[in-house]
This record gives sequence, C-alpha cells and structure tokens, in this order.
Amino acid sequence: MHMTRRSTLTAAGAAGLALVAGIGSAHAEPHPALRSAINALERARNDLQHAAHDFGGHRVEAIQSIDRALEQLRIAIKYDR
Repeated sequence: MHMTRRSTLTAAGAAGLALVAGIGSAHAEPHPALRSAINALERARNDLQHAAHDFGGHRVEAIQSIDRALEQLRIAIKYDR
C-alpha cells in the first residue's frame, strides 16, 4: 500500500479525532480513545515504513513525529494508573 503525505496526515488526524471523541465516553476498556489513537498511528507508521518513496525527506520526519506521539500516548496511559 502506498501512503501519500495527505493520507498520512489524514491517519494522524483520525488518531487525534479518536482521542478527542473518546474523552468522556463509556469505559468498556481503560482509555479506548488513547488505544484507538495508538492503533491508528501504528498503522500510519507501518504504511510509511513500507512506502516506495521518501516524499522529499518528509517520510523520515513523519515517522519520527509518529514515534514521539506514540511515546506520549503511552506515557499518558501509564500516568493515569
């Protein structure tokens, strides 16, 4: 699957939206919005890692940004325990 910059940004936006939409929702599992955001970001990272192009060097920076976002989300989950 080829991931364009637009679809990468869309995936990141969807992760953010999942985070915001899930705040205050029922707690079937602890922090479903955070877990949903993590899953979306992991899929976006995987798509970028397997992309055929480097998108003018932006692919590497996008992957690094996703890694930082994932780290912060995981810290947020741990912080609430």
